Order: sequence, then structure tokens, then C-alpha cells
Amino acid sequence: MTENDTSQEPLFCDYYEQWVSVYKEGAIREVTMKKYRLTQAWLRKLAPSLKLAEFSRVNYQQLINGYAEHHERQTTMDFHHQLKGAILDAVDEGLIQRDPTRKVVIKGKQPRVKKTKYLNQFELHAMLADLSLGSGPSWDWLILLIAKTGLRFSEALGLTPNDFDFVHQTLSVDKTWDYKNGGGFVPTKNASSVRKVQLDWQLIMQLSALLKDLPENEPIFVHGKVYNSTVNGILAKHCKNVGVPVISIHGLRHTHASLLLFAGVSIASVSKRLGHASMNTTQDTYLHVIRELENKDVDIVMRALSTLV
Repeated sequence: MTENDTSQEPLFCDYYEQWVSVYKEGAIREVTMKKYRLTQAWLRKLAPSLKLAEFSRVNYQQLINGYAEHHERQTTMDFHHQLKGAILDAVDEGLIQRDPTRKVVIKGKQPRVKKTKYLNQFELHAMLADLSLGSGPSWDWLILLIAKTGLRFSEALGLTPNDFDFVHQTLSVDKTWDYKNGGGFVPTKNASSVRKVQLDWQLIMQLSALLKDLPENEPIFVHGKVYNSTVNGILAKHCKNVGVPVISIHGLRHTHASLLLFAGVSIASVSKRLGHASMNTTQDTYLHVIRELENKDVDIVMRALSTLV
């Protein structure tokens, strides 16, 4: 083979770009698609001249190592998984001789110290007491609603008065508000996210008065362009006012789920209420809470056994 022939061999970054275009574009949500495009950009930066025919375990490990220098281990793992699908297809097509991802070692920078993601029951009570709940919809009302339902921010923005069933004390979640891309109703994150959320009687009474004269099919909280940072700022102000850890609006969702788990609600019920795709998602997200509960259960079991004679 001549030098010119070698230069015509397909590059992995070109193959990957085509693979994403054929198999992912239009089949996944835009937020996930952005992650694939980011992976493409890193691939061109780290291995711009890597040819498919030259792929080996060594240069794949070097690629992963290069990415790991700039990212935490979990992010590096995600990068690896996004590449692996395309690589296995290339192996099936005979473009790569053997699977170079086999036995890869995932490295990464030390994780940053995580901010507090949720409040305990007493902290939440103090923060909610600081809200100013007027006669019309406001961000304070949205904060209360998310704290009591565990909705995602985009789901809460997509709510209309028509979504509330005051007789049966339920809230229907079947759409979201696309605040990141200029607004408008869009489908929920996944099929499991379409759900009915039970509401407590106190919230029902408050909301029935709040929504009484509002247009039935228009979003309750949206008036022009919405920024996640605006609501996070308002929530941070309330947290600081009462001296509790500052959390994000998504942290309110974590708070809601954690309080339910500590109260003894089953993982299956919490998963359904949050609209998770599976119970595994709930278990992975709230592992710290589940472990605390397991320790508590061990104490209860030991106390029960110690009474047996």
C-alpha cells in the first residue's frame, strides 16, 4: 500500500460523526444530542488523526486517559459509553479488528466537594415559612409547589390550571415548558414522567384560590423568557434569610424525595411520584438516604431481637 493509500483510510472521528448523525440524530432528546456533539468535539481535539484500522487497546486507553486529565471519573465513564456504541458497530462492520474498549481503565480527576443537595425537614419548614405567597402566581408559589410535589423545574413551568383536579386532589404531568430554547410546550423527559401526582389538602385549598380566574390552558408561572438562574437566586435568598444551606430549585426535588424516603415511603412509590424511568434511577440517586435508612433498620432489628428471651 502506498503512502497516499494510507492517507485515505477513514479516521475514527469522521466515522463517529457519521455514526451519531445516522443513529442518534432525531432519535434522542436534544439535551442528550448536545452531549454527543461535545464528545465529537473532544474526539477531534484528542485524536484528530486516529485511523479506524489502527485502533488498539493501547491507543483507546490513551484517548480515555487524555479525556480523564480534564474531567471527573463519572464524566469520563459517560464519554467512554458514548464512544463504545460506535466502536462496537465498527468492529461488527470489520473496520476495527478487535474491541479496543475491552478492559479499559477509567480514570479521572478527584470529584469536587459536592454542595448540599437537599434540606432536612426542619430546614425546609423554615425556608417555606419565609415565602411571600401573594394572591397571584409568583416564583415563591412555584418554590412551594416543587417542594410539595417533587416536580422537575420544566414540568412545573409547563403546568396550566387545567392540569389540576381539585376534586380528586391530583395534578396531571403530561408536558414540560422548553425554557432553555425560547419556550413552548414540549413532551416530558420520558414516558414514565407522564403521571398523576397526589396533592395534600392544604395545597389544594391554596391553589384553588390562586388559579380561580386564570386562563385554563396557559402556563401558570411563565410570563416571557424564563431563566433557571432567576428562580435559583430567589430560592437562595430565602435559604440565607433563615440560615439554612443554599440549594438549587432541583435540590427541592431531592429534598422532596429524601423526606418521603425518611418518612418510610417505599422506593417504588417515590420513583413513580418523581416520574423516574425505573426504580434503579431512584436507588442510584438517593443511595445516601437508603444507606442511612438501612443503618436505622439494623438498630430497629437489634432492639426487637434483644427483647426475645
